[in-house]
Amino acid sequence: MNKMEKELLEKIKTCIKTNLDKKKIGIAFSGGVDSSIISKICSDMGYDITLLTIGFPKSHDILFAKQVNLQLKFSHSILEIDSNTFQTISTKIEQIIKTENLSWIENCIAFYYVSKLAKNLGLDIIVTANGIDELFCGYNAYREAISIGEFRVLEVMNFKLDNEIKMMKAVNQIASEFDIKIIQPLLSGDFIEFAKTIPISEKIHDSEDLLRKHIIRKLARYVGVPEISYMKRKKALQYGSKIHKELLKFK
Repeated sequence: MNKMEKELLEKIKTCIKTNLDKKKIGIAFSGGVDSSIISKICSDMGYDITLLTIGFPKSHDILFAKQVNLQLKFSHSILEIDSNTFQTISTKIEQIIKTENLSWIENCIAFYYVSKLAKNLGLDIIVTANGIDELFCGYNAYREAISIGEFRVLEVMNFKLDNEIKMMKAVNQIASEFDIKIIQPLLSGDFIEFAKTIPISEKIHDSEDLLRKHIIRKLARYVGVPEISYMKRKKALQYGSKIHKELLKFK
């Protein structure tokens, strides 16, 4: 592990420690590199973690999360979404957050179920890896941006960060119905400032880069995240859980 990767690891640990005052936490977990690296680092720091996975039966996230945790071996709880009540719950959430942004709606629905699962387990804190995709070029939009230039990558990054921070406020509004607090250590101001100092070449190589987030993947390998996780391409929560597909049925 080189100096930059060591510094990144220490910054992540500092942000986790600064933002978490409880040792018993749930972690929103899809099995992807982002949620896996946060889970592994929190566990290594001595937190009592429970992985929380939601999705429709046989959805990608449920199947993949189980596969990854066969190697991680953490406490893991899964909630399968009931299709019979999904429309009622989705409509209720849309009425609460009052937005036409489909991504916000889908994420709020997902975290409704994650919060419900946490509540059933007696947890009141959920940690997420939100911020990694924004700060380390995880989205496909960064491929088009890098073909224009690094200045465009930074413009996209700032736009996506602003959107993500606002969206997570809506997510917390939904989670508060269960007396749950969603914490995103990597969306803290200190971490955002640090992550922006990491060269873009450590995040995305060119417009053909389908993997991206390279320094995160290297770090994940170093801390012991399974290879099937740190080499996996991104699949957003709303797609991996099948929430997007189900929501479109009654739109």
